[in-house]
Amino acid sequence: MVAPVTVREKDLHTLLGIVNGHREDLPPDGLPWSLLHDLMGLIRCDVVSFTGVDTTRQAIWFDQEIPTDETAEEDAAAFWANYWDCDGFTYADRTGDLRSVIKISDFYSVRQWHSTGLYTDYFGPYGIEHLLVLVLPAGPGQVRQPGQTVRLKLQRGPGPDFSERDRALLALLRPHLHQAYLDAERRRCGAPPLTLRHWELLRRSGIGSCSA
Repeated sequence: MVAPVTVREKDLHTLLGIVNGHREDLPPDGLPWSLLHDLMGLIRCDVVSFTGVDTTRQAIWFDQEIPTDETAEEDAAAFWANYWDCDGFTYADRTGDLRSVIKISDFYSVRQWHSTGLYTDYFGPYGIEHLLVLVLPAGPGQVRQPGQTVRLKLQRGPGPDFSERDRALLALLRPHLHQAYLDAERRRCGAPPLTLRHWELLRRSGIGSCSA
């Protein structure tokens, strides 16, 4: 039996602020920085990242992170060398499920997680013990290829794991975060407010792109 999840009134007000806030701090890629900061205030974490990932080509086309990681490019080789051996990270690739919010502890005990190459070579050296991950479809700003998604990762060091309350809050925010990302892509492209179906038709025709 799953324990009931309670959400405080303060959480609801923070959720409304994240959903309704108009944000001018639009970066070249990804979400407004202020939105990521608000998210850290809602769900306690040590690091939050929003990343464009191409698993087919083993590439990252953008990476937002708070606090900023100056060694991200150097770490990419270690990430991809161990990526496909980690069930927690390949869940969306294996199942096509882009709706579930997952914790690394859904797949591994602490001992099992510590024995993975992704932990020992990539997360462990930075003291990251717990992860909460949301995967979204790539936006319409460019013509994306199979294997391309955007991923929101909340990360914690030693201490308590993310709770079911944390998972529930992120699940509630999922459609709004997706819409915020789509809106950000359209603002960057200077594109008209088309429906998702319109964007799909444009992508198939090869003209739904704002960059070569």
